[in-house]
Amino acid sequence: MMKEKIVFVTGANKGIGFGIAKHLGRSGWQVIIGARDEGRAGKAVDELKAAGVDVLGWVSVELRDLASIEQAAKEISENYGGLTLLVNNAGIPGDMSVDSLHTEMSDIRETLDVNFIGTFALTKALMPLLAKNEGRIVNVTVPSEISPYWHPLAYVASKAAQNAMTGVMAIEWQQSNTPLEAFSVHPGPTTTDLNGNMALPGFHDIETVGQKMAELLNDGRSHQGEFIELYPIVKED
Repeated sequence: MMKEKIVFVTGANKGIGFGIAKHLGRSGWQVIIGARDEGRAGKAVDELKAAGVDVLGWVSVELRDLASIEQAAKEISENYGGLTLLVNNAGIPGDMSVDSLHTEMSDIRETLDVNFIGTFALTKALMPLLAKNEGRIVNVTVPSEISPYWHPLAYVASKAAQNAMTGVMAIEWQQSNTPLEAFSVHPGPTTTDLNGNMALPGFHDIETVGQKMAELLNDGRSHQGEFIELYPIVKED
């Protein structure tokens, strides 16, 4: 029996999440939108449906609120029991304008709360359903290695923690023969709201990244524990 192709993409109302949802949907996946705002979610659902995507619905989830995460996981388990793919895309940038000396502790806490703790909590809450369906968890992230060109402390630290989470889970599932797979994907430099719509040489747009991500997720291969760069950062001369 073939597994259902149902994906939940967090932060799918805009940016990279929207691109992933769009191109997965165009390649045959049924899509559940994860978002915080009903208006933006509704607009995204309409746009995706107009693009030919089978949108099953949207689920409200606020990653800094554990009660919201629990409710979202409950709703998905009850209404979308065939879920086979979780794409953890949602996150916040933190204050990218300051160096480590001027980074506020509140910014570190808030960014870790959303990007690491919130992502872990949602992943943990959906693990039983995904394991039952022999599913996958894909985390949209950045390298843990520090780039000399771009290194906002709060954001990079939160993603390094997320990368560690992915690696630990993958090893545990391999050792215990748990039918789950987890891996990380770095889209590469992408023009989005998160970076103020920065568009420098080497940057890609949401359409390009969404299509490349869909191709990766549909390649039929296991990527357990891998860190995959869609478009590696090109070093400056």
